[in-house]
Amino acid sequence: MPKQIWLNGNLVGPDQAHISVFDHGLLYGDGVFEGIRCYNSRVFKLATHLKRLYDSAHAIRLEIPYTRDALAAAVRETLATNDCRDGYIRLCVTRGIGTLGLNPLTCQTPSVFIIADAIALYPQEIYDNGLPVITASTIRNHPSALSPRIKSMNYLNNILAKVEALDAGVMEAVMLNHQGFVAECTGENIFTVQHHPDPAQPALIKSPPAHAGVLEGVTLTEVIKLAEKIGSRVERSDLTQYDLYTADEVFLTGTAAEVVPVTEVDRRKIGSGKPGVVTRRLAKMFRDAVSDNAAED
Repeated sequence: MPKQIWLNGNLVGPDQAHISVFDHGLLYGDGVFEGIRCYNSRVFKLATHLKRLYDSAHAIRLEIPYTRDALAAAVRETLATNDCRDGYIRLCVTRGIGTLGLNPLTCQTPSVFIIADAIALYPQEIYDNGLPVITASTIRNHPSALSPRIKSMNYLNNILAKVEALDAGVMEAVMLNHQGFVAECTGENIFTVQHHPDPAQPALIKSPPAHAGVLEGVTLTEVIKLAEKIGSRVERSDLTQYDLYTADEVFLTGTAAEVVPVTEVDRRKIGSGKPGVVTRRLAKMFRDAVSDNAAED
């Protein structure tokens, strides 16, 4: 049976899931979205994702024409219809159909659609052996131009950095901000790990702060909670390329990617060149959490 797409209140086949060429989401990237995971037929952190969606929409003065409860029900309906037990949900809200001009007030009714499908962002060998990355020359958008906390549909900035990564023969790129500090990767947040000289002591884990040009990831927040649970010190502080190069471990987090070990940055081996003990422990803890889905809200 073909996948069913939830579009403006109805489930339709892919051939009927039409968005107008006059939709400002298509014409100008004027809209917001969320990427959400489901595990064992339960939606992971759905309330958290919906809050970020509505906050993003409010920030760009886009009024979503459904309540949060109605959208939550629509997400679950889409999953059930597609028999999607373990998969990925893309929930998008566009400004809607308008004129060819920029004026968003010509758009009368936002378009909302939900896609549920399987996803495998990286092959298993990446999780087993680690991911090499480069630093892109394309920097993150200036946070005063567009807040990084808005999860907008305009990802051209990230796509250009992804092209650089692919051209370099790797799958991901680190993006710096306008000040030269590490922000995030094209689709994931980034962490460094510094081991304590005494192996019995917890590691220091760092990730760039929100003001560095970072999307406040849902998985990022959950992994920080797990790290604190095992006694690690976690800091949100500015990071440089040097901090990445000299870290004992580097890892990425994201809804689709989950927890990904990074073993090489700009052809510099990180730590032992293999996924580190802290990364592996946090990845296992995260998998256990989502398998039990104890963190669903």
